[in-house]
Amino acid sequence: MSLFIAAINSGSNGNCYYVGNQQEAVLIDAGVSCRETEQRMLKLGLSIKKVKAIFISHEHTDHINGLVSLVKKYKIPVYITEATFKNSNPKIDDKLLHHYAGAEPIKIGTLSILPFSKYHDAADPFSYVIEFAGIRVGVFTDIGKVCDRLVKHFKQCHAAFLESNYDETMLERGGYPLALKNRIRNGNGHLSNKQAAELFIKHKPAHMSYLLLSHLSKNNNSPKIVKDLFESIAGNVKIVIASRNKETGVYHIRQQKANTKLKTTDALEVQLSLF
Repeated sequence: MSLFIAAINSGSNGNCYYVGNQQEAVLIDAGVSCRETEQRMLKLGLSIKKVKAIFISHEHTDHINGLVSLVKKYKIPVYITEATFKNSNPKIDDKLLHHYAGAEPIKIGTLSILPFSKYHDAADPFSYVIEFAGIRVGVFTDIGKVCDRLVKHFKQCHAAFLESNYDETMLERGGYPLALKNRIRNGNGHLSNKQAAELFIKHKPAHMSYLLLSHLSKNNNSPKIVKDLFESIAGNVKIVIASRNKETGVYHIRQQKANTKLKTTDALEVQLSLF
C-alpha cells in the first residue's frame, strides 16, 4: 500500500498538489487553470477521474484561480471553510460545496484528510495531512511561522510538501517595498529557507522518505540555494524542488523503516555551520 504525490505547480503564480492512492485522489488547492491542470496531470499519467475532492487552503488567487472551471467541468466536490468561501465567493454548485471547521479528519473514500489551522494572512487558512493505510503526507505551505501544530504533524509524515519561500538575505537586499518585506516575514506571511531547514533538522521523522520544497519566491529565492541547503542536511530523505513553471515527477510513498543515516547530533552540528 502506498500514496502517490506530485506538485502540479508551486509558487505565487499558482499552487496545486496531488495526493492519492490506486483508487482515489485529492487536490490541495486549484491555483492553475483547468487546462494546465489537465495537461500536466496527463503528462504525469495521473487520471483526473480519480480526483474525488479539492481542498482549498485559503482564498488567495494563487490557490483558487482554476477552481471554478475545474469544478464546473468535472463536478468535483470542494471542501472549504465558510470564512474562506465568503472571502473568495467562487461560483460553485451548492451540491458540490462542503464546509469544514478543521480538527476532525474528513474521509474521501479510503483517504483521510486532516485539516489544521496555520498562521497566514488570510481569513481562515489551513494545512493538511493526507493519510492512507498509516502512510501520511503533509501539505505545509503559505505558513508565517512554525507552530506546535505544524511540528506535531510534520513529525508524523512519510513525505511532505514544505514551504521554503525566501532567502532572508535576498529578501532584505531586494527591491520589494519595506511594507511588503515585512508582510512576508512578519509571522503571518511565509516560511524562510532558514525556518524550513530548522523545522526539518529538529523534527524530521526517521521514516520520512521525500521532502518537496514548495512555494519558492521568484524574486527572493533560487532553486539552487534551496537544493544546496537541504541536500546538505537531508540524510536519506530525497529532496525535490517543486517548480513554479512545471510539474514535478510522481513520487511513490511507502512505509519504511527508520532512517538513521544522519543522527540528530550530526544534524545540529550541520545547522550551526549553516546558520
